[in-house]
Amino acid sequence: MGDERRPETRIVSDDRGESLQLPGLKLTVVEGPDRGAEVVARRGIVRVGSASDADLVLTDSAVSRRHLEIRLGNELRVTDLRSTNGTKVDGVRVIEAVLSPGQLVHLGETTLRVSTVDEPVLIPLSPKDRFGPLLGKSAPMRQLFSILERVAPTDATLLVTGETGTGKEVVAEAVHDASPRAEGPFIALDCGAVSASLMESELFGHARGAFTGAVGERRGVFEAADGGTLFLDELGELPLDLQPKLLRVLEKREVRRVGESTARRVDVRVIAATNRDLAAEVNRGAFREDLYFRLAVVQVELPPLRARREDIPTLVRHFVEQLVPGSPPPSRQLLDRLAAKAWPGNVRELRNAVERTLALHGVSAPGEDPARISAVPGELLPSLLELPYKEGFDRWVAHYERNYVQHALRLSGGSVSEAARRSGVTRRHIQRLMKRHGLRDE
Repeated sequence: MGDERRPETRIVSDDRGESLQLPGLKLTVVEGPDRGAEVVARRGIVRVGSASDADLVLTDSAVSRRHLEIRLGNELRVTDLRSTNGTKVDGVRVIEAVLSPGQLVHLGETTLRVSTVDEPVLIPLSPKDRFGPLLGKSAPMRQLFSILERVAPTDATLLVTGETGTGKEVVAEAVHDASPRAEGPFIALDCGAVSASLMESELFGHARGAFTGAVGERRGVFEAADGGTLFLDELGELPLDLQPKLLRVLEKREVRRVGESTARRVDVRVIAATNRDLAAEVNRGAFREDLYFRLAVVQVELPPLRARREDIPTLVRHFVEQLVPGSPPPSRQLLDRLAAKAWPGNVRELRNAVERTLALHGVSAPGEDPARISAVPGELLPSLLELPYKEGFDRWVAHYERNYVQHALRLSGGSVSEAARRSGVTRRHIQRLMKRHGLRDE
């Protein structure tokens, strides 16, 4: 067993490039049916439970299939995955807790001892600071880019997790655009926005007369995405009774429309996303374990903004240039003020804050001269100031959106995909703005 001091996380280099070096970790069963069993961490997360895919598999009948996980870093953080019998640290039941080397973790009839080891865990980092429209120089983002660079050229099913606003759909589109399927369709379905009664038809399509209101045949999103990528957003909202049908499609790559008996072949790569902890959902019986296995062939977790604060200045500068091309750089005071916030809404909230700041103050922070940059063209501003606030604001937004999309399409030679890439938004977003402002898709 190694020294019980907690070494720091750091970035190291060798002939293969840079890696994030995490302190080594060992878990040893000191009490319970599996006494003497141990595991040494090989990656940044160690999962413990009775399921066969756990890093430390326990036979204790009081241990849930996915009981807990421990994340490595400058802090060792244990999280209970909504287990049946809970997790205790030094006798105190916890949902999440920071561990110190030498502490004891209790689950079911089992006690684990946490120890450091001399062998560190090395996580490859991409040498790049962007992947498609995704930006970030921080270690968590470069770790994400390293995985996406390797998985994008394949057809592997990808599960993207993370808090709301971290950019899960942006990841899905970026992977599609970097894949051999880039010329094929990218179809997105928000599973949380479709009623349970219509979900099967949305996914698989239906035949004419299959149910009341089915006046014609309709193809589902799997058929629409044939030859390309299907993005299933908020998959944790999928009704339990439809999950085996989705699993069957993923296994056989064929769909059967509602009301039909004939199966249709589909060539689709599936990327799924959720802000729920699917492992915990499996524990409580709200998500099928076999479907979780099939979706999580490769799994990535998007870091929250608070875990990558060093990226905030880069993101702010990017959003300012996006929203008001050619504008002066944001002030240090503004950058410092934005970097200090908690950002529960993550990158989406940050972008909205930048847009709001530009609308009200320009790129300067309150207390500086907001006249350094006007948020709207000078000839338009006086007339807007004479209107009621909401009407003036709505007109400014419409003016800005139309001009911004026209400018982005001009720079991209009329390509919607390239305009979306330059703008850091999805193609669907550009297409919605074009439709809203009567701009034709050339």
